[in-house]
Amino acid sequence: MDENAMRLFVDADACPVKDEIFRVALRHDLPLIFIGNSWMRGYDHPLVEQVVAAEGLNEADDRIVERILPGDIVVTADVPLAARCLEKGARGIDPRGKHFDEDSIGMALAVRDLMTELRDTGAITGGGPSSYSKQDRSRFLDGLERLIQAMKRP
Repeated sequence: MDENAMRLFVDADACPVKDEIFRVALRHDLPLIFIGNSWMRGYDHPLVEQVVAAEGLNEADDRIVERILPGDIVVTADVPLAARCLEKGARGIDPRGKHFDEDSIGMALAVRDLMTELRDTGAITGGGPSSYSKQDRSRFLDGLERLIQAMKRP
């Protein structure tokens, strides 16, 4: 695959690693598309596009899915969005470095659905993901680098 054909898409709302993704995209000369529902700090570079989607449930997700192509990468913590992108031939990674692929997405969706059901029935309360740590950031950077390198290989 021509490495310039690969693009990085970012589910930008509440993404804690936008600056890191920007640096990785520049290092690999990859087009970078941030898509979110609200204004975000600007990244002034020809490789970067920033899209503010219409307000509404899943508007940013829908814009990502409309534009993503096979060979692209999406950075998102949204498991259903990752699944939709995988269906189009893209690969995914979450901000903590967890890869989404055909082998892992089914389990990730099942766990998400189970946790949603447990919260909805009151079986578990509170919680949510732990605070974002330096280790999470390091795992993400390592995971993104490995994913890019793997996808560059013929």
